[in-house]
Amino acid sequence: MSLVFYWHPMSSATPIACALAELAVPHERVRIDIRAGEQRTADYLAINPNGKVPCLVVDGTPMFEALAIHLWLGEHYGVAKGLWPQDGTPARLEAMSWCTWAYVTYGAVIGRVWLATTDDALRHADHAAAGIRAANELLDVLEARLSQQPWMLGEAYSLVDLVVGKVVGYGTFVGAAVDAHPAVAAWLAQLQARPAMQGEM
Repeated sequence: MSLVFYWHPMSSATPIACALAELAVPHERVRIDIRAGEQRTADYLAINPNGKVPCLVVDGTPMFEALAIHLWLGEHYGVAKGLWPQDGTPARLEAMSWCTWAYVTYGAVIGRVWLATTDDALRHADHAAAGIRAANELLDVLEARLSQQPWMLGEAYSLVDLVVGKVVGYGTFVGAAVDAHPAVAAWLAQLQARPAMQGEM
C-alpha cells in the first residue's frame, strides 16, 4: 500500500505524524510550507480541496481531516499491533466515541478559546473565560474516566490515548490547563514521554 503524508511541523498534522511513528507505518512524507501558503496552491488544492494539513494519500486517493485519518490508521494498522480495538467489540465503540469527543466536543471548545485569546477581531476576555470554564467541565469528564484506569481504554495504551491526548495537550497550549485534574495531568505526562511523541513536532 502506498501512503503519502502531507504535513507541516507544529501543526494539525503533528498528531498524524505521531500516529504513523507509533504504528511504524512506511510512508512518503511531503512537507507543505503553510507559512508560505503552499497549502493554497493549485497543485495542493487538487490533492486536498480543504487547503490544510494533514492529508494522507492512500494508493492515490486523498484523505483529509485528522480524525478521519486517525480512525483509518487505527482500523488498517492499529488492530494488528494491538493499538486499536477490533471491530465488533465494545472497546471499538468506546474508541470511536472518545476520539470524536476529543476532536469535535473538546476541540470545538478549545477552538473558541483560541479565537477569544488570539484573534484581533474576536478577542474577548469574557468569551475566553467562558471557554476555559467549558473546557474544565469537559476535563471533569475525562478525569472521571482516567481516575478509574490508567489509559483511555483500560490497562493498556492505545491510539485513543494519542488522539485524545494530542487535543488535550493543544488545549494546555492555548490556556486550558489540566493542573486541577490530577489523573488527566499524570496521564498526559506519560503520553508525552512516549518515544513516538518525540521529534514529531
